[in-house]
Amino acid sequence: MIRVLLADDEAMIRSALAALLRLEDDIDVVAECADGLQAVEVAQQLQPDICLLDLEMPGLDGVEVAERLNRSISTRCIVVTRHARPGVLRRALASGVAGFLPKSRSADEVAAVIRRVAAGARYVDPEIAADALSDERSPLTDRELDVLRAGRRGETTGQIAKSLSLAPGTVRNHVSVVLSKLHVSTRQQAVMMAEERGWI
Repeated sequence: MIRVLLADDEAMIRSALAALLRLEDDIDVVAECADGLQAVEVAQQLQPDICLLDLEMPGLDGVEVAERLNRSISTRCIVVTRHARPGVLRRALASGVAGFLPKSRSADEVAAVIRRVAAGARYVDPEIAADALSDERSPLTDRELDVLRAGRRGETTGQIAKSLSLAPGTVRNHVSVVLSKLHVSTRQQAVMMAEERGWI
């Protein structure tokens, strides 16, 4: 029996998918979580075989959940998303996600991917993979991406500086370079562009 944790902040989608997966003879949905932080906590307690994670969740997104779990338990993570941006695929694979597919797939297809990943294989939706091969690379350095990531929820320059152990002036310099490279006028626009393209 494949033990599955399902995390999605949209209650109707979460409960419907859980109900459909429970019809499968070899899949047992052992937990349903409404956000990323709850998913990490419950997964560490239950240690399911598979964590099926929505990408867009409050608190922690699906990739951030996978990163945390891959450091602490031996579950395998599959990320599902409504907006399958190629850049996000690269970030997901770099964090150890074993499966990546759009929410448009049927419950039967999701169950098939769960079985493949539980058996040790990786699965990436072919259309997303093809798009990722042609997608542009980030023009930002790792440190510039760190600054955007640390400020993605509206943190102040001082808060970003503290979290990255940098001087506030250094953070301001990085932000200035980022705005210039991306041809945007605010840090929030830079964050949105970086998220949209899957750089952070």
